Amino acid sequence: MTDPSPAAPLRVGIVGCGIIGLNHARAILRHSRLAITALVDAVPAAARTLADTIAAESGAARPAEFTTLTAALAAAPLDLVVICTPSGLHVAAAREAIAAGTNVVIEKPLDTDMGRAREILDLARAAERDGLVVSVISQHRFDPASRAMADAAHTGRFGRVTSGVASVAWWRSQEYYDSGQWRGTWELDGGGAVMNQGVHTVDLLVWFLGRPVEITAHTALLAHERVEVEDIAVATIRFASGALAVLHATTAAFPGLAVRIQVHGDRGSAVVHDDQLEAFFADGDTADRAADVVPAGELRGGDRGPDAFVTGHLRQYEDIVDAIDSGRAPGVRVEDAFASLCVVRAVYLSATLGRPVRFDEVVAGELDDVVVTTGVPA
Repeated sequence: MTDPSPAAPLRVGIVGCGIIGLNHARAILRHSRLAITALVDAVPAAARTLADTIAAESGAARPAEFTTLTAALAAAPLDLVVICTPSGLHVAAAREAIAAGTNVVIEKPLDTDMGRAREILDLARAAERDGLVVSVISQHRFDPASRAMADAAHTGRFGRVTSGVASVAWWRSQEYYDSGQWRGTWELDGGGAVMNQGVHTVDLLVWFLGRPVEITAHTALLAHERVEVEDIAVATIRFASGALAVLHATTAAFPGLAVRIQVHGDRGSAVVHDDQLEAFFADGDTADRAADVVPAGELRGGDRGPDAFVTGHLRQYEDIVDAIDSGRAPGVRVEDAFASLCVVRAVYLSATLGRPVRFDEVVAGELDDVVVTTGVPA
């Protein structure tokens, strides 16, 4: 990678040109400093389709298309590689991009395998020492409602944070799981409601409440057939601060409800509902100050516009570009994504083993050899 001046466009290569790659492309195209110059997909038609979409929707120059990242890096310099491949392929792309001296963005989850996730973590730590930025997508950390909640929790406005409640009550039909042989499998999907639908919410809960200490969980498969993984999970999490939290994640809540997160302390509480701020009490004041801490469109029921999904990713890309320009760490590091993955893994381990699981056991890899199941094995 050559060092671009702060005013020069950052040349972006997207690896993985499916729907996730398209979502990233739409956010990247809205950032004036980013230019998509390369698309990589093992299926040429996928890269071609995304290139067509980029050209049609933006009028930007058509990106070059490649079937391997190796070919893309050899053809022209890249400043940022965005990895949107299936999770199990993240480590290979990250390894190659970092070796080439490029900054890297990785879609969530970091990986579905703890060994590969640790390799990405080691690669990222080495890259950071060399001055590169490596970030993992967790766009909801940049939602105004989430930031207001985090700022209050971290600065003492809630007093001593005592508890949290997080619920992801979604619905996925049987047809959803039947739509691909990989869906609902431990090997390729990595898990069910917690890993795939709840990982962003797990990340927020850990961001708000701090380092976990112990996780106790139960999982079950109650509303779907021909599926290995859970469609319902409930866990309690104890944090180093002493705070306790409840995590609920399901794909068996017809017709599908909003994600809700609550954080409570002895001088304040807040509620985020569907990424918008529902209530905000702080500093021992009984008045709801939600309207004072976020714009009107970020209050529950406010109009966020038709492109709220793209806006969330764009906010994170703004952070990533600023980190590259200024030499600081990004708002979401691989360390953060690894911690969230460890909590997800701990949920599955606790449900499988029928006992509480210490967070440090998972971080250290002491339970990597355990084959997780849905519920406690008979």
